[in-house]
Amino acid sequence: MTTTLVIVAFIGAYVLIATERIHRVAAALWGASIMVLLGAVDAHSGFFSEETGVDWNVIFLLLGMMIIVGVIKQTGVFEYLAIWAAKRARGRPFRVMVMLILITAIASALLDNVTAVLLIAPVTLLVCERLGLDPIPFLIAEAMASNIGGTATLIGDPPNIIISSKANLTFNDFLINLAPIVVVLLVVFIGLCWLMFRSAMTYDEERVAAMMELEEREAIRDTRLLARSMIVLVLVMLGFVLHSALHVEPSLVAMLGAGLLVAWSGVEPEEYLAEVEWPTLVFFMGLFIMVGALVHEGVIESLGKSATEAIGDHYLLAGMGLLFGSGIASGIVDNIPYVATMAPLVGDLVREGGDGAGVQSLWWALALGADLGGNATAVGASANVVILGIAARNGHPISFWRFTKYGMIVATVTISVAAVYYWARYFALA
Repeated sequence: MTTTLVIVAFIGAYVLIATERIHRVAAALWGASIMVLLGAVDAHSGFFSEETGVDWNVIFLLLGMMIIVGVIKQTGVFEYLAIWAAKRARGRPFRVMVMLILITAIASALLDNVTAVLLIAPVTLLVCERLGLDPIPFLIAEAMASNIGGTATLIGDPPNIIISSKANLTFNDFLINLAPIVVVLLVVFIGLCWLMFRSAMTYDEERVAAMMELEEREAIRDTRLLARSMIVLVLVMLGFVLHSALHVEPSLVAMLGAGLLVAWSGVEPEEYLAEVEWPTLVFFMGLFIMVGALVHEGVIESLGKSATEAIGDHYLLAGMGLLFGSGIASGIVDNIPYVATMAPLVGDLVREGGDGAGVQSLWWALALGADLGGNATAVGASANVVILGIAARNGHPISFWRFTKYGMIVATVTISVAAVYYWARYFALA
């Protein structure tokens, strides 16, 4: 009975988030509260359990990077980059979008997708303001580009970190297996952006002319703070890349970087804390608790076991099932708790199947499905939620369905392309 009520409560909260009848933060908190009242969550399972609790690594990774962005913003470097990007693109909106997509995707692979959108979104808002463009298509495109680009590396997307830990996979393993298809997917995605957003690509000659006359170097307000910020940001990037060797979680790297930059910069707390997306952090906490309740009640594990038992030792079928099934599931629940739940099940399948390429490929099916499926809805991936928070705070709210109507297209197309790659690389040409 409790399990049924938990499922009903989760669906109810999700419907409220999707329909936006109440604010998504309120809906997430409502859902989390119901889970507590039903007895599916207590203090330990909600706050301290790695399987069912709030993923504090994600929360503090976000908090640390938001503080770093808040300090960097004081330098004027975002204005500099906005002017530079617009001038290099000659003010052409779609060229600007392509440039920002590529920058976001590359940054997501080198850092992580959440950090990338935190750094690129302020630049995007400034570019669009200068050129008189609606920033929403650009922000949506960047969120999706971050999820695609982040798929390429171990540190690019939080689900990849979970998979690497469970499967003992290295940075190079992800790069060799996933980077080739990510390059193809970015080309496909840029084509989709032209089809989806071309009506928003208006060109204002007067605004472009005014932009071309600006000198980007004049936007830098504090060169000393910029130099210190860049040093800390490089150190944080190195920490992200080397976190496996250093045995330090990315969340700790982000918080250490934030602490160092705050101490070294002398910026007042009210200035850098103004950039922290507190509603986004609270929304994640509520979402983690709701999904944790499903995990606690065995709902997700039961679904996963049923699927794996039905598949048996047909590894191509298993891989395709994981790829498309993960894509669907990651669009409904955030891909981080989903992968945390599915990784042990995939691990069991791999151990039972041996060391064959087809068996090991199940990890790549899970990664591709979860990472790319995160684009399907506004709550499918951390980067999406962060972008929605930034957009709302800057006066450009993006509704759940406005994001999702594009996300469903992108997720379906990219996962389908990835399925062809998966079949060809690990079965047809193996």
